[in-house]
Amino acid sequence: MDVRPGLDPAVAEVRRAVRRALAGLPEGSTVIVALSGGPDSLALAAATAFEAPKREIIGVAVTVDHGLQDGSAEVAATAAAKAEALGLAARVIRVDVHWGGGPEAAARDARYEALDAVARELGAVAILVGHTLDDQAETVLLGLARGSGATSLQGMAPVAERGDGCRILRPLLEVRRETTRAACAAQGLEPWLDPHNTDPRFTRVRVRETALPTLERELGPGVAEALARTAAQLREDAEAFDEMIDEIIEDVVEHAEAGISLSVGALAANPAALRHRLIRHVVAAEFGQSLTRSQTLDVARLVTDWRGQGPIDLPGCRAARINGRIEFTAR
Repeated sequence: MDVRPGLDPAVAEVRRAVRRALAGLPEGSTVIVALSGGPDSLALAAATAFEAPKREIIGVAVTVDHGLQDGSAEVAATAAAKAEALGLAARVIRVDVHWGGGPEAAARDARYEALDAVARELGAVAILVGHTLDDQAETVLLGLARGSGATSLQGMAPVAERGDGCRILRPLLEVRRETTRAACAAQGLEPWLDPHNTDPRFTRVRVRETALPTLERELGPGVAEALARTAAQLREDAEAFDEMIDEIIEDVVEHAEAGISLSVGALAANPAALRHRLIRHVVAAEFGQSLTRSQTLDVARLVTDWRGQGPIDLPGCRAARINGRIEFTAR
């Protein structure tokens, strides 16, 4: 371990994680640090301020003020001031949250739109966010509870492309939340504690405050780490499936008169997991829609349990078996 005399272990762990994330970026580039002012993002900002200059990388802290709580402008300004004291440039962006799929999702969408806009303006190559191993475990557990399938159980990727040559980096996905808090304390940084993070009205808070601690108590320590490992393993599986799909897609897909079609024979010859992924892939790519597992199985039965059934209505399209092919046409 590269813990120098006098360097707190928590600070060292966070810095190492950030150093690894920055190692793949061009020297002299610009990165955005998403800074809420909470312990995770503040520890991330401090580590970035320390590590980025070693590669001549410019770090810019961006705090998004959602305007959802009293005093949010003051909280954002305080976070920005702390970033500047650490040596980062800092910006505060006020956004309007458009309610849609729930308050958490709406705030997240508005936040990423703002971060993307600043990244485009500055030509940033990456946006660093402070999701920890605990956040990853919560995401996986939520996916399990909702029966969302392997895609949801993959959790959050350490690297996610956003377009325009920019990517999301999550350096702290292997770092525990208690470590970021300890790192802040060791550096004399006082984080903002978001009251929403303890509000039981939010599902994620109930997972954090009740579900995970109960699992740890009843099953023993290490549940969060196990959930995070599960996410990593499922991402590896998903990457392998994606490569398989890329290899065979040209052989099984044909453009139909009003849509696209898949060969029944080719679908039948593949394992169910790959067959289902091909069906979902085609619908997503051609019509921009996601299928539930039930909808996917309905389409798959046109291949594996064909009894002359008629067309199936799906989000944005319709599937029917015609002349040895499954044709997807716009509704």
